[in-house]
Amino acid sequence: MAETDRKIRVLSFTRTGTRLNERICGVLRSRGKECAGYTVKKYAGGNLSPLPGDIRVFAGEDWGVYDLIFIGAAGIAVRYIAPWIKDKFTDPAVLVMDEKGTYVIPLLSGHVGGAVRLARELASETGAEAVLTTATDVQGKFAVDVFAKKSGLCLTDRKEARAVSAAVLEGERIAFCREYRECQITGEIPREIHLCETWKEAASFPHRILVSDRSGLAEEGTLLLRPKNVVAGIGCRRGISEEVLESGLRAVLAEHGLVMEQVQALASIDLKKDERALLALADKYRIPFNVYPAEELAKVREVTSRSEFVEQTAGVDNVCERAALTCGRGGKLIQGKRTGESMTSALVRLPVTLDFR
Repeated sequence: MAETDRKIRVLSFTRTGTRLNERICGVLRSRGKECAGYTVKKYAGGNLSPLPGDIRVFAGEDWGVYDLIFIGAAGIAVRYIAPWIKDKFTDPAVLVMDEKGTYVIPLLSGHVGGAVRLARELASETGAEAVLTTATDVQGKFAVDVFAKKSGLCLTDRKEARAVSAAVLEGERIAFCREYRECQITGEIPREIHLCETWKEAASFPHRILVSDRSGLAEEGTLLLRPKNVVAGIGCRRGISEEVLESGLRAVLAEHGLVMEQVQALASIDLKKDERALLALADKYRIPFNVYPAEELAKVREVTSRSEFVEQTAGVDNVCERAALTCGRGGKLIQGKRTGESMTSALVRLPVTLDFR
């Protein structure tokens, strides 16, 4: 997904820490984040809920769905999260603050999970000092995982991502090529990055970053970043199976050289808000699922095809295309209504901004 903030849980264990907990929750909510505070039973009340008996299990509950902020000793946080740690690409952001709010430390998933960014936000809002230990942050170097997340790009190869980061820290320059041209650049390109106009030019570098829709690229030294900027509008029969829906969408994406990981959002009419297969697909790939009333969809003036039957049953003549264009405002329709087994689909592609700030 272009970057999507997880829900946040803040955990505290002392009276002083609980006061800071309330403050942090207020700050995060004021910034539009969904945040819940928890503390030991004797300090709970107001906006803070009591911690359950087994905090270790609670910390691992829905691992990867919630970011965690512990107010207390770093060792406490480490013991509670240790059984659940997998890797930086799936772990949530985990931070620790001392109960006086002097320091805030990203412990886990600093870049991909956003712990460093969240630490900096908390530092700016509370006056705490963000203590950063990741090498690229300490040295002020380009971090490809941070860049990819800010720019809405999918990291396709973890090994190559680590190799790029290691090369940057060793002082090497990294070739950067855009085969996906419908993108703008914002911010100053870091000195570690050499912007190439052609792939031929980039190929002369030991390490290369390629922004492209290419499939099957397994070239050593090349990190492929796929734009995550596709909105898929879907109409379907009631009770469609999860397998048929996913297979149908994958087929349409493949015709355009796209993969499921590039889908930024799913969209449909509000009549489908409880459709099991759509909800399952959104949950499986953690893709936002947006629905709109027929009146909203009808505001789309031009569609590639119309169906009287669909209009009689749904209230609009083309659900998938209208939903894709409504959700993906400002984007380009790259696939008009496509009829498949028990479903219709349409694709809208949004612009990409490569964010080097």
